[in-house]
Amino acid sequence: MKIQERTGAGANRAAAPAQPSVGDRLPTPPRERKPALAALAVLLILLGALGATTLVLRAGDRIEVVKITQEIPAGGSVTGRNVTSVMVAEDSGIHYVPWAQVDGLKKLKAKSTIPGGVVAVGEMFAADSGPASGKAIVGLALKEGQYPAGLQIGDVVAAYRVGGNGGSSGGGSSDSSSAGSSSSVIVEQARVSYVPPKKSDDFVSSTNLAVTLAVDGDKAAALAQAASNGEVALVRVPGTD
Repeated sequence: MKIQERTGAGANRAAAPAQPSVGDRLPTPPRERKPALAALAVLLILLGALGATTLVLRAGDRIEVVKITQEIPAGGSVTGRNVTSVMVAEDSGIHYVPWAQVDGLKKLKAKSTIPGGVVAVGEMFAADSGPASGKAIVGLALKEGQYPAGLQIGDVVAAYRVGGNGGSSGGGSSDSSSAGSSSSVIVEQARVSYVPPKKSDDFVSSTNLAVTLAVDGDKAAALAQAASNGEVALVRVPGTD
C-alpha cells in the first residue's frame, strides 16, 4: 500500500509542467522606432549650435571708442588725461567716437558739461561752443606759487588779488587801489577751461603756466587787470557752479 502511494505521488510530480528558471528573461516585443522624434532632436541640436555661433560672431563685432574718465566742463576739451579707450559692441544707431579719431576730438569743445565715466558720442562736441551765457573767458599767465599744484581742466578755483609789482611802479592812485584790495577776492568761483600738459609749448616759461578761466562776465575786467599786473593767485575750492 505504501509503495503504490509513493509511486502515484512520483507520477503526479512527473506530469507537472516545467516552470521557467528564475534567471530566464521573458521575451520583449521589439521597440517601435520613431524617426520623426529623432529628426526633431537632431534639428534642435543644429539650431542650438547655430545660435551659439551667432552669439560668438556678434561678440566679435566690437570697436575701440573714446570714454570720458574725468568731467569735462562746457567749453572744455578732450586731453590725454581725461579720456581712455574701451571696447563696445558696434551699433550703427549710436555715433561713438572711434579711438583713432581722439586727436581730432581734442580740437572740439564740449557743448555742455560731460560727466566722467560715459562713452563719448559725436553729439557731445562742436567746433566752437563759445562761453556760456553770462560767462567770459579770461587767460592768465601765472608763476609758481600763484596756482595749486596739479591744476586740471574742470577744477573750480577762486581768484585772489595779491601783492604784486604795482606798489613800486605807478602813481599814488594805483598804489592806493592795490593796497586797499590786497588779498581780496576777485572771483569767488571760476572754472578752469584749459591748462596745458606739463610738456607743452603753452608754458610761458619754465616757471609760468598759461591758464584759461571761465568767469562771470562782470568779473572778467577786474581779473584781467589784476592778471596783467601779476597780482592774481588761484586757490582750488569746492565746485558748486
